Amino acid sequence: MPFARLLRSGIVAIAALYLYVFPYFPRIHSANELPRVYLVKAIVDDHSFAIDRQVQRFGATSDLAKRDDHFYQNKAPGASFAVLPFYAALRAIAGEPSLAVTMWLCRIVTGVIPTLAFLLLLWRFLARFAPDEATRRLVICAYALGSLALPYSLLYYSHQLSAVLIASAWILGLDVAERTRGMRAMIAVGALAGCAPLVDYQAAFAGIPLVAHLIWTMRAWPRRELARALGIAVIAAAIPLAVLLYYHHACFGSAWSTGYNFATVYATDHDHGLLGMTHPTLAALFGVTVAPDNGFFALAPWWLVAIPGGIALWRAGDRALVIACASVAVLFFVFISSLGFWRAGWEVGPRYITAMQPFLLPLVAAGLVRLRAAWLGVAAGLILAGVAIYVCASATLPYWPDSFRDPLYDVAFRLLGDRAVAPSVGGALGLHGLAGIAPFVLGALGLVAWSIGRVAGRRGLAISIAVAAALIAAFALVPHAGADARAAYARTLYPAVADK
Repeated sequence: MPFARLLRSGIVAIAALYLYVFPYFPRIHSANELPRVYLVKAIVDDHSFAIDRQVQRFGATSDLAKRDDHFYQNKAPGASFAVLPFYAALRAIAGEPSLAVTMWLCRIVTGVIPTLAFLLLLWRFLARFAPDEATRRLVICAYALGSLALPYSLLYYSHQLSAVLIASAWILGLDVAERTRGMRAMIAVGALAGCAPLVDYQAAFAGIPLVAHLIWTMRAWPRRELARALGIAVIAAAIPLAVLLYYHHACFGSAWSTGYNFATVYATDHDHGLLGMTHPTLAALFGVTVAPDNGFFALAPWWLVAIPGGIALWRAGDRALVIACASVAVLFFVFISSLGFWRAGWEVGPRYITAMQPFLLPLVAAGLVRLRAAWLGVAAGLILAGVAIYVCASATLPYWPDSFRDPLYDVAFRLLGDRAVAPSVGGALGLHGLAGIAPFVLGALGLVAWSIGRVAGRRGLAISIAVAAALIAAFALVPHAGADARAAYARTLYPAVADK
């Protein structure tokens, strides 16, 4: 992509924002991230999958597995494997890096860089649904700054990386199916699809509808050519899947046993059904969709634009794509609402469905293109609200405890009020408190506001600001923290952020 167009896309500005903030809080002792870091260190430093020495040095967390008196991380190992060459090179050049430096490296390699690369792919792909650059830029900004993609690109969780992998496989596969890429691209399609569950098990749920969609798109191909394309993809996918099965066997005694089978704390959550699934419950479905503390649509209401967008694409005849995208969404919502542990502990948004998000973007883009006048301003306001919520969370503490009923106000806004913010480039340069984090918050909001103005005009921007302000104000109506939550803030959250 020419540099001038890259600037116009907003991706350069998004890259600067992603690299500006580093929400790392040693006192939190992140249960989800540290075991992944431990595995990186164990493989390179100790030539072992067992993380015993790291647990002894840096401390245990709740997300561990134990078998035959050895500790292992209890998750899919792909996010750790991806960092190995970079960590090994850094260690060879500068000696063993600190835990903080290793965490930064892991986050950059598996979160920031993959997401930025994926935005470039999205920019091209979304042109078929939103030919206008201004609309595409707004969709890119909404996804990168106003969704689960933001915190889980900045943290060392596997969810955003798996989203990038499985969605990239789908997009490249569609290019091959439509003859805009050659057959060799099917190697990348298969490898990316196979790496997705190596990184995060539940990414596999997207596999069946996406394979069906690709085969349907290729239905006019000669059978021999279709079989060759699928065969290439299957062979490429088999390699990372074989690595995953080998890891399971080496650590847990069977290719089909995972770390969850030997979890030290949450074993009962995973000892039934597929990945701990039972059946969907209304309480879980409410919690992951519209609950104000963690709901997908509550924290990023702009995803609702996918509904009219899907209807428009259906009427336009692109029904296979709508069915594929809707099927992925349904599967992930069924998955997460079937888990007894659907709340997933400390999180900003229902992180288990992060891999679903890219498949809604074509529908959102199509929806925005068809909105006019005031309705476009309203939709833009939904985007601005989501960006404000996710940016404020990432600027302070992107680990919202599940004991808070209104974490936007009782955690994010309260920390901002107390001038307790995440580490950042500004902080490293001596700008402390709000001054240090202001370029991140104001830069993100400014980029999105400018993007809205380019699409909806001044009137639409004014409407969007009013809608976003009303939505943010509505969170103040949610019952606030009780005595226990206030005590937790004073005892744990504020000290962790204020004293980094």
